[in-house]
Amino acid sequence: MASNPSVQVQVAQGRALASRRRRERLHTGLTYLILGVSAVILGMPFFWMATTALKPIQEVVIYPPRWLPSEIRLENFVEAWQAAPFDRFYINSVVTGVATTLLQVLFALFMAYAFAFIAFPAKNLLFLLVLSTMMIPVEMKLVPNYLLLKELGWINTYWALIIPPAAHAFPVFVLFQQFRTLPRDLLDAATVDGATHVQTLLRVVAPMSRPLLAAVALVSFVGRWNDYLWPLIVTNKVAMRTLPIGLAYLKETQEGGNRWNLLMAGTIFVVAPILVLFIFTQKQFVEGITRGAVKG
Repeated sequence: MASNPSVQVQVAQGRALASRRRRERLHTGLTYLILGVSAVILGMPFFWMATTALKPIQEVVIYPPRWLPSEIRLENFVEAWQAAPFDRFYINSVVTGVATTLLQVLFALFMAYAFAFIAFPAKNLLFLLVLSTMMIPVEMKLVPNYLLLKELGWINTYWALIIPPAAHAFPVFVLFQQFRTLPRDLLDAATVDGATHVQTLLRVVAPMSRPLLAAVALVSFVGRWNDYLWPLIVTNKVAMRTLPIGLAYLKETQEGGNRWNLLMAGTIFVVAPILVLFIFTQKQFVEGITRGAVKG
């Protein structure tokens, strides 16, 4: 008796479907395994930081190390806050971070629009000059910038912490790539309606690029918040220090020992605001990074 061709086809399709499902389950399992291992590796330093901040100093230096404290010392956070003027450090970091981010995004927004949509002489050359500043090491710019600020009398001022980092080529490049992908018809329609370049930028281009602007602002703010070298160079008064420099006040005691538990507690003061900010803006950040990808 001959086999029914339709039955054979159904059996073959069932086997193919089962094989595909097994491959999908294997792929999913491997994906979750890799993500889990990566999460453990990336999260381990944060876990060690948090547990160290809760330990007495005796348990920080013992060997073999203890992952969990035998007693939780919340007093470490109080001692760390009182060991240095962290309220002033917070004010300085917030002021410089917010002001520099706003200026950096504003400058990049206008520059990227000009390079993307306005025709003017030597535009390509000027754009290359702007991008070339990213190839100059930061250390090479420290001395001339410091001497300039000293002549201006800006040492130990907010101007020194805000103005030099406000001009950066990377946001210009990212926004320029985004602007090139925008529909040209919308800009032409705004021009026909009588809109100026500033009106077109603020009413058409900027709203359409809002996720990328949020991502650029977040990256800029995190960079300013974590910056150590530049504030260390242009400030020498405790009242003008920022949070990353303030952590150094927690490290050593008068006897010369290292207060690692207080240092980790102070590090949580620095890291916690950034984590909270990223949690609330991660959607815009991911969408902005995706939109800002360079298309071939």
